[in-house]
Amino acid sequence: MARTPTLTFDRGTLILHPPARGKGWMDYATWDDRVEKFRIPAIQYRLLVEALQAEETNFIDEAKAFHPVELVASMEMEPYPHQSEALAAWKLAGRQGVVVLPTAAGKTYLAQMAMQATPRTTLIVVPTLDLMHQWYAHLMAAFPDAEVGLLGGGSRDRTPILVATYDSAAIHAESLGNKYALVIFDECHHLPTDFNRVIAEYAIAPYRLGLSATPERTDGKHADLNILIGKEVYRKRAEDLAGKALAEHEVVQIKVKLSQVERERYNQLIQTRNDFLKQSKISLGSLKGWQYFVQMSARSPAGRRAMLAHRQAKEIALGTDGKLRILTNLLAEHYPERILIFTADNATVYRISGELLVPAITHQTPVKERHEILTKFREGEYKSLVASHVLNEGVDVPAASIAIILSGTGSAREYIQRLGRVLRKGNIENKQAILYEVVAEDTSEEGTSARRRGERSNEPQRRRERRGEEDKRGKLHVVYGSGQQSNYKAAEQMEIKYSVEKKAKTPNKNNVDSKDSSEPTN
Repeated sequence: MARTPTLTFDRGTLILHPPARGKGWMDYATWDDRVEKFRIPAIQYRLLVEALQAEETNFIDEAKAFHPVELVASMEMEPYPHQSEALAAWKLAGRQGVVVLPTAAGKTYLAQMAMQATPRTTLIVVPTLDLMHQWYAHLMAAFPDAEVGLLGGGSRDRTPILVATYDSAAIHAESLGNKYALVIFDECHHLPTDFNRVIAEYAIAPYRLGLSATPERTDGKHADLNILIGKEVYRKRAEDLAGKALAEHEVVQIKVKLSQVERERYNQLIQTRNDFLKQSKISLGSLKGWQYFVQMSARSPAGRRAMLAHRQAKEIALGTDGKLRILTNLLAEHYPERILIFTADNATVYRISGELLVPAITHQTPVKERHEILTKFREGEYKSLVASHVLNEGVDVPAASIAIILSGTGSAREYIQRLGRVLRKGNIENKQAILYEVVAEDTSEEGTSARRRGERSNEPQRRRERRGEEDKRGKLHVVYGSGQQSNYKAAEQMEIKYSVEKKAKTPNKNNVDSKDSSEPTN
C-alpha cells in the first residue's frame, strides 16, 4: 500500500515526499538530488495545497506551524468607508494583495481590521525601529490579551503576533517562514530588494497584505509585489479623502527669483556643466544619463569641473537667500499654527535653526532629544520644526496644519509623505491644511518640483495653464512676485464600489488555511 505524501518545511522551502499522485503539483516542484526528494519554494505553499486539493490527493501537512489566535479588540472604532472598502477588496482577492492609501488615511487600523477578520498568527514587518515600537504600542492597546512581541532592536521574540523590522525579518526568514498565516508588509515598497524579498519568498503564509502610500519604485521592482504579496486591490489618493478621513488641503507653489549675483553665478556654472555634457554627448533626461555623467566626471579634469559646477549650481538654487525671506514671512503669517519645514539637506536645516531659532531634527539628533522635540511640538510648546529626510517615513510626527518644502528631491513618494504630515484631521473641525513649495524660478528646481508632482516638466507652464491641465495632487496655486495666482483643478477619481459575494465553502480534508477566500478555516 502506497504511503501518504507528507509536506514539510525546510529552511524556506517545502519538501513533498513521497511524490503525490496526479500532475498539478509538479508545476511547483523541482527534484533535489542532494536529498532525493521534490522541493518547492515556500511562497508556492498555497498554490501547491490548492493543486493537491483540486486533484483530491490526500496528504499530511507538517509544514505549517501557524494556528488560530483569539483577537478580542478593546479599541474598535467605526471605520471610514475607504477602510471598509479596502478590507472587502482584499478579502475578495483571496486575502492577498496591496492596498494603497495616503499617509494619515488609517493604514494601521485597516491592518487591525484585517487581523480581526483573519485571526491567525500574524507577522507585521516595518522599515524602522520607530515604526516597530509604534505598531507594538497600537497592537498592545488594541489586543491586550494577545501575545505581542518584537523582533529587532535587541528583541528576539517568537510570539503569535510579532512585529519585526525588515532587516531582522530577512535575517531570520528561514526560521519564521512557516510560523505565520498572515504577513502584513507596512511600507511594502521596501520589500522588493535583493535582501528583503526573502521575507516573502521563504514564507508559506497563505494570507498577505501590503500597505503603502506610494508602492512605485524608480527601479521598477514594484512589479514584483504582484508575486511577493499579490496584486494591487485598492487605491485612494489624498484628494479622494479630503474633507472625509483627511483634512481639506491645497498646494501653494511660491517661485522665488535669484538675486542678480546668484543668477549670474548660476548661469555660469550651468554653462560649464552643459558644455561638458554636450561635448560628451550626455543627456540628463534619464537615470542612465545621470549615471553616465557620474562615470565621466571621474575620468578627466573637465568632467570633475562639470560635476562641481552642477553641485554648486544646485546649492545656489536650494539655498538662495530669497527662500529664507519667504520662510520668515510664512512663519509670521501662520503663527501660532504648527508648521513643519522640510529641506533637502542638513546644512540648510542647521542654517534655518540657527538663524530663525527653529528646533531641528536630523539623523544626527539623539533619540531622546528627538523624542523631547516631538513631544514639545505635539503639546504646542514648539510652534515650528525643521527637518530634512528624517521625518519622511517611520516617525510618528504630531499633526500640523502647515508644511513648507524649501527644497527636496523629485521623488513622488517623498512629496506624498510630506503632504501626509499635514492631512491628519485630529480633533480639528473643518481643518484646512496647506503645503507650500518654495522653488527657485528658472532653475533645475522647477523640473524637480514637476517630477515629484507627476507633471510633464518639459511642457511650459503657460501652455499647461492654457490647457487647464488637471494636476494629480490637489489644487495647486502658483504664486509669483506679482502675487498673481493660477489654478489647477484636482482630477476626480471614479468611486469604486466593491461587493463581496460569499462563495460556497469547499470541504477541506487536510485542514489547511488556503482554500477559501471569504473566511479562513482553522
